[in-house]
Amino acid sequence: MSATAVRFHDQHVDEAGPSFGDGVIAGLSRERKRLSPKYFYDERGSRLFEAICRQPEYYLTRTEEGILASAAEEIAAIVGPESLLVELGSGASRKVRLLLEAVRPRRYLGIDISRDFLLESTRRLAADYPWLEVHAAWADFSRRLRLPSGVAGRRVVAFFPGSSIGNFSPREAEAFLAGLRRALPAGSGVLIGVDLIKDRRILEAAYNDAAGVTAAFNLNLLARMRRELGAAVEVGAFRHLAFFNAPAARIEMHLVSEQRQAITLDGQRFAFEPGETLHTENSCKYSVAGFQALAARAGYRSRTVWCDDEALFSVHYLSSD
Repeated sequence: MSATAVRFHDQHVDEAGPSFGDGVIAGLSRERKRLSPKYFYDERGSRLFEAICRQPEYYLTRTEEGILASAAEEIAAIVGPESLLVELGSGASRKVRLLLEAVRPRRYLGIDISRDFLLESTRRLAADYPWLEVHAAWADFSRRLRLPSGVAGRRVVAFFPGSSIGNFSPREAEAFLAGLRRALPAGSGVLIGVDLIKDRRILEAAYNDAAGVTAAFNLNLLARMRRELGAAVEVGAFRHLAFFNAPAARIEMHLVSEQRQAITLDGQRFAFEPGETLHTENSCKYSVAGFQALAARAGYRSRTVWCDDEALFSVHYLSSD
């Protein structure tokens, strides 16, 4: 298959929920202002996130990649040939390359909310793996997942790396996994990366890298509001804040207003007091047993779990049968 032969499925991101503009207005209208982390991922945001993954403090990516490389043959034995591998939030599709040669799926479907980044990454996959049938779906899988007609294989495995499940609260994660189970054919599996609870210093360093890439990623949300929505916002009057909320077992990311100011959008004015925050992301952390219990409540059986030697990260294979 040539690099231009990606089969693209436009699932109309905005049909599944509010548009970016509507979501921003709703989030800024709340008493405690908050936006969904999915809005980070315009093209610039997606590239900044890939840069975050290369920072020395950000252990998640390299640790998960190490686990996948070590477990690739075991994963292939579980998944079996002639499968459809569905990557949720495909991004640069780097981690999935560790699985493709070992698993040899018949088809690959990358799903992402960032359209241009999705097309770029899936075209590279199609060029590098000419034996693989490559599909791309522009969609918000967090709200509703549906497989494009004619794509499903005899066995479907959803690959959800990066501990992106942590962006949901535990209750939301359980509902998401239950919805995923209903959306996939009976007997499907889920291969999912889950970050583990660990020392606060390691966690907070990962979201406050010395190079300031995570800060730029967080602040890009404001710049995107200005670029795409015409919002009047002074990006430099906000600063990045990330910390571990131990009772909730999650990293929180916020944008902190440095002064009394307002964001104006679509004729509406959203005031900020000095020190007031816009909550932009949660990243929940789990114990292995805690996540397995959550998956069981969503209707899954835990088949296998792999961890690194330092117990920083885990990769779970869940079965719906």
